[in-house]
Amino acid sequence: MTILVIDGQGGKLGKTLVENIKKSFPHLEIMAVGTNSAASDAMRRAGADRVATGENPVIVACRSAQIIAGPIGIAIADALMGEISPAMANAVASSNAYRVLIPMNLCSTYVAGVDKKSSAILDDAMAHIRSLLEGMENKP
Repeated sequence: MTILVIDGQGGKLGKTLVENIKKSFPHLEIMAVGTNSAASDAMRRAGADRVATGENPVIVACRSAQIIAGPIGIAIADALMGEISPAMANAVASSNAYRVLIPMNLCSTYVAGVDKKSSAILDDAMAHIRSLLEGMENKP
C-alpha cells in the first residue's frame, strides 16, 4: 500500500503528515511529492520513503497511490500561489485513490467553517487516515 503526500511552498503540512503517518504506521510506504525542492526536502527529512519534485511526479504518483493526502489546494488549479498546475490538480481529482484534503483558507480560496489556525483539522485528517489504513490492513 502506498500513501501519497503532496505539498508545496515550505512543505510544513506535508512534513507533519509524513511524521504522523510514519509514527502510527512505520511499515507503510510513503511517497512524497513536493511542488518545489523545499517542500520535497522537508518531507524527505520527515521520513518519506520515496521523494520527488514537480509536476510529472505528481501525475505519475497519483496513478498508483491508494490514498492521497495534502492541502485542499492540490486539487485546485493554480493554487498554492500558482505551484499547482492544472495537470497536477486534474491528476489528484481524477485519481482512483481516496483523497484526504486538508482545508486551508489561503491563496484566494475560502473554505467556510474552517478556522485559520485550527490544529484540530490536522488531527481530524490524521484520525481519518488512521481509520482508512487500519481498515485496509484488516481486509484479506
